[in-house]
Amino acid sequence: MDLIFWRHAEAEEWVEGCNDMERSLTPRGEKQAARMSQWLDRQLPDGVRIVCSPARRTEQTVLALGRKYKLRSELSPDGTPDQLLELVQWPTSRQTFLVVGHQPLLGQTIARLAGLQDEECAVRKGGVWWLRHRERHGVGQTVVVTVQSPEML
Repeated sequence: MDLIFWRHAEAEEWVEGCNDMERSLTPRGEKQAARMSQWLDRQLPDGVRIVCSPARRTEQTVLALGRKYKLRSELSPDGTPDQLLELVQWPTSRQTFLVVGHQPLLGQTIARLAGLQDEECAVRKGGVWWLRHRERHGVGQTVVVTVQSPEML
């Protein structure tokens, strides 16, 4: 099973009293999303399932990809790694999933799957982490396939 995490691109700063779910991408964020979506479009397998947080900035990020997606409340900024992993049925699903979401949720989930000592790893705005679950000699393993940032493409 492949599980791809895509953090939303750069968004407007949060201002006290404003609704965090309504923050939009900045012009720089729009460029980040466009650059990463071009790379992803070449890499994603046919049949990939795309799920996205209902926050405006994540939906704007995934729209750059131009593929069908579903909004899922489990991926909201207050979501948990357990909710995310249940949603994608890690590691038993035969599907490849692209999850478009937020920090710290993505970093917490990646840290857990990769067996990192820290509770969270950093995921750059607009960045992608691609993980794969495989079986080797009867033992499940998580492999980091690639990590990409829009600035490096």
